[in-house]
Amino acid sequence: MSILLDESSRVLVQGITGKQASFHTQRMLEYGTKVVAGVTPGKGGQRHLGLPVFDTVEQAVKAEAPDVSVIFVPPLAAAEAIMEAASAGIKLIVCITEGIPVLDMLRAKKFLKEKGSLLVGPNTPGVISPGKSKVGIMPAHIHQPGSVGIISRSGTLTYEAVYQLTSLGLGQSTAVGIGGDPIVGLKFVDLLELFKNDLQTEAVVLIGEIGGTAEEEAAKYIKQSNYPKPVAAYVAGLTAPPGKRLGHAGAIIEGGQGSAGEKLQKLKEAGVKIIDNPARIGQTVKDLIS
Repeated sequence: MSILLDESSRVLVQGITGKQASFHTQRMLEYGTKVVAGVTPGKGGQRHLGLPVFDTVEQAVKAEAPDVSVIFVPPLAAAEAIMEAASAGIKLIVCITEGIPVLDMLRAKKFLKEKGSLLVGPNTPGVISPGKSKVGIMPAHIHQPGSVGIISRSGTLTYEAVYQLTSLGLGQSTAVGIGGDPIVGLKFVDLLELFKNDLQTEAVVLIGEIGGTAEEEAAKYIKQSNYPKPVAAYVAGLTAPPGKRLGHAGAIIEGGQGSAGEKLQKLKEAGVKIIDNPARIGQTVKDLIS
């Protein structure tokens, strides 16, 4: 059992003929992910990487029945691609694209709610359930199957956490990059709820950063739900000054809100084990569950 993905997940790649999409689709296929089709408008009827290419998501869904879509589409077209996938009945949409205009994302998010589709991202490295399926751009070789769930706003820190855990013999149940843009789909709270009911997951690692209120919402949820599994958290940007953007578009302290110190305090009050140094993510989690 795992959240979001398993061995039977059938994956569609939107924008498949692009350079980045081609590279990462090949890596997904090598990992054993069931990539069944691609979409590039105007290139329907062709084959790419041995896969059928369609002009629209609707055509791909009718022909190959994908239930997951991963989007490699330029920022100005990506929100439309998200809505097209949802409209065609895709239940899990993973959007790699960074820098989608905020108003476009607000429209897309409202549309997703109406359609009942789940969105990971945008600006995400993707989702992986090690040994089962990988949808995204993460380096597969550092992952191994196990019982630690990871929810992260930072791609690079996700890889660091995974590498440390794997090096200590701790595998992962599922690792999810929720994305670093200001407007994203699934948040910490949504994924904590999924991990709560996942039999494979014994502990959860949250990797946050400055900006927004997602970490504070997670802390409130953990406290109010008396969360049944141990949770550890690292929040990047402790020394970041207000108004200074930290890598991601959403990682910025504005109006006195969203500082790392504030987030860490709330998480600590909720009973979360705080990781004070990114080099100690793996060891902290090992100590927490041993």
